[in-house]
Amino acid sequence: MALHFEREEFVRRIGNARRRLRERNLAAILVFAQESHYYLTGYDTSGYVFFQCLVLTADEQPITLLTRRPDLEQAHRTSIIEDVRIWYDQEGANPSSDLKDILQEKGLAGERIGIELDSYGLRAHHYIELKDSLDDWCRLEDASPLVRSLRLVKSVPEIDYVRRAAKLADDSLVAMLEAARPGAFEGDIAAAGQAAILSGGGDPPPSGPVLGSGERALLIRSATGYRHLDPTDQLTLEFAGSYRHYCACLMRTVAIGTEGAKHREMFDVTRDALAAMTDAARPGRSLGEIDDAHRRVYDESGYGDFRMAACGYALGASFRPTWMDVPPMLYSGNPLIAEPGMVLFLHAILIDNTAELAMSLGHTIVITESGSEILSKLEPDYITCA
Repeated sequence: MALHFEREEFVRRIGNARRRLRERNLAAILVFAQESHYYLTGYDTSGYVFFQCLVLTADEQPITLLTRRPDLEQAHRTSIIEDVRIWYDQEGANPSSDLKDILQEKGLAGERIGIELDSYGLRAHHYIELKDSLDDWCRLEDASPLVRSLRLVKSVPEIDYVRRAAKLADDSLVAMLEAARPGAFEGDIAAAGQAAILSGGGDPPPSGPVLGSGERALLIRSATGYRHLDPTDQLTLEFAGSYRHYCACLMRTVAIGTEGAKHREMFDVTRDALAAMTDAARPGRSLGEIDDAHRRVYDESGYGDFRMAACGYALGASFRPTWMDVPPMLYSGNPLIAEPGMVLFLHAILIDNTAELAMSLGHTIVITESGSEILSKLEPDYITCA
């Protein structure tokens, strides 16, 4: 069995989830988020793009997974789940009916049942089928934060995986910077970074990398169409190192060929913003204060019109299509209190679309008992690749 944590770790997590269910007077929860499946049981698959649901009751009944036939061995060999039910592909198939049978078997008729609605694992048409099937049979209640909030504070074994992911991210950045030079092909730069992660024992990241030069350096998302770098250029790199699905992110914008005075000025204020954000990330303080520090540095430096409206988010074990394990996002006014064991990606980004200049820095931190720890060992220097 390919478990990446001791069985006792899963037993503890399941026990905590069941306690949360009882606190909310929920008899069970329908778990659709693949991240929650992985967290609670170790179940590791890409099959969440189809209908699959984990049923966790507030009492001690065994966990039941409803999934498709291709994921049967996946469930048995990557998780602690013993009760796996199969729905079969056929014209007019409605797995919601199969799920209702499971809930009936568990004595959940008429009960209040939580459901993870905020999930890539539950598409809208499946939710409509499910709601039609269960209306007047039980009471469904959105319980999306229930398991997600448990995932937010990492255990010691989880943080060890995040540290390994951060080491892979460092190795990836070094490899990409070595490949970056005037005339280099963006695809070769990206390949060098991914090779460092995979050869280091990591996983393919759940998204990205976000990599672009020239005007593409101003893009915040991935976009198709790699190009060759100009003799004088800029290159933005945002990516995740991933180990056992746990992610650690880095972000840099570097100069190609020669540096420019305006570009260097943008770097200096961005470095200061990231430092202020990192200092604001402390236990007992709200996550919104991190963005307040981000805004203050940029706004006082005259760059308020070029910054983002948020400055980061939580990280954890995540699956495609994103490495962002959100919520929470880091925005001004977010009242959530930072706790030791939270893993956050802080990013400071400037986009001057008139000058067609970009500057960004970002690193992953873990909240400690007294402050925060930057997991990358690489300094946020201004880099020129020539």
